[in-house]
Amino acid sequence: MATKTTEKAAPKAAKETKDAKPAKAAAPKATKAAAGAKPNALQQPLKPSADLGAIVGTNPIPRGEVVSKVWEYIKKHNLQNPENKREILADDKLKKVFGKDKCSMFEMNKHLAAHLKA
Repeated sequence: MATKTTEKAAPKAAKETKDAKPAKAAAPKATKAAAGAKPNALQQPLKPSADLGAIVGTNPIPRGEVVSKVWEYIKKHNLQNPENKREILADDKLKKVFGKDKCSMFEMNKHLAAHLKA
């Protein structure tokens, strides 16, 4: 019986030492964000135009969230071309933002940037 107790105790002790090592390595480092640096371009809140505001809302939001909300709108209203998913078929609201009936997903950001200001 004495050998079984020591065998059970040994793995526990080994497990505790393994758990202790990552805790030391996970010490937080000082970053620019923690030091109060300004947010990067994707995190900076931007004011959408009235046309884009009809899709994403009128409050200032970061560029990354604008793109996410536009994609939500596109998927919700089934505006992707079924034969070519990279192409977006604009409805009335998106026509005002894109300036045309169709737009590729790669040029969409160019059109969105024109409707955002600091």
